[in-house]
Amino acid sequence: MKFSDIPGLQDCKKVLTDAVTNHHAAHAQLFVGAEGALNLPLALAYATYLHCENRTDEDACGTCAACSKNAKFVHPDTHFVFPLSNVKGDKDEERFKADILKLWRSFLLEQPFGNLDDWTNHYGGEDKQALISREESREIIKTLSLKPFESKNKIMIIWQPELMHPSAANGILKILEEPPPHTFFILVTNAADKLLPTIISRTQIVTIPLLSDDELKNYLTETKSLQPSRVDKIAQLADGNINLALKLIDNEEDNNAQRFTEWMRACYKRNYAGLVTMAEDYHGLDKLSQKNLITYSINMMRETLLYSTGVDSMNRTRGDELKFVQDFSKVMNLDKVEQSFKLMNEATYHLERNGSAKMIFLDLSLKISKTLNP
Repeated sequence: MKFSDIPGLQDCKKVLTDAVTNHHAAHAQLFVGAEGALNLPLALAYATYLHCENRTDEDACGTCAACSKNAKFVHPDTHFVFPLSNVKGDKDEERFKADILKLWRSFLLEQPFGNLDDWTNHYGGEDKQALISREESREIIKTLSLKPFESKNKIMIIWQPELMHPSAANGILKILEEPPPHTFFILVTNAADKLLPTIISRTQIVTIPLLSDDELKNYLTETKSLQPSRVDKIAQLADGNINLALKLIDNEEDNNAQRFTEWMRACYKRNYAGLVTMAEDYHGLDKLSQKNLITYSINMMRETLLYSTGVDSMNRTRGDELKFVQDFSKVMNLDKVEQSFKLMNEATYHLERNGSAKMIFLDLSLKISKTLNP
């Protein structure tokens, strides 16, 4: 993967390429981004750039032997550590590791913008918690003790280091602080607050923002055959998360606007029988549609807050959605929006952990109803 394969984020790319060009690249970097940020693709592109034999000031050449191997994620001097759940594998440990590495490479090729759930589904981890085992620290030290095979640089990419077993995290502290010459650690996280402070203190933090609406729209327009109105709707719902945007394309166009309108009216009117029916209907949706409705609702709360505080120039709603926001803002204030926003985020958390969708939605509805009618 090259930097040019990644949409937007020009400032981040320039920071990384300038550091290499000026020989100021830190030996341990922490790529921090929210869920949906392209920190893993940037880490892969950065590794390609470090190995490239004919790189320019802006990107890897894409044609040299090193780039060809990195494009398939088979470069012998790029090593990966990633979370894994307890899956039944080959009794031969080395053969099992080789099989998992093949699955990891195929995952990166097929879903370059995928997240942890996508990876777990790819290798068949089902709903079990994925972790980086305590043995991985020994493997990291063992791997990096060897000389590079082809490149002058050795690169260790650790994806989701917040999921490392505490023993593994503590086990890499020394080599993270004093790595062998020409060794680069790239830690890629979506939850830096869960990392050990001793890990963070040993790395240079690179913050990777979500894509802007324009960057996401440009990517969808250039790569997908979609109507402009559909692109606008997906960009609004995805809110910079390209992985979610791609999933929305494959999902049938939803009617979240109508669902949200009816839901908020039922909450405001304390129509509890209607809320029970809605909870049952919500339970019947697939997992992605359930998440999409909550995400859409969070976005609409944001739009309502902007309109009610007089910052309507930043509104992204149009037509019927804007009309609803205008009406809804009359019964909302900062405290109500803030509380509803918090409740919806909590519901998303429980949905991601496979709680009962019906119970989560009904509980959320009753709490929002109480918030709207204090």
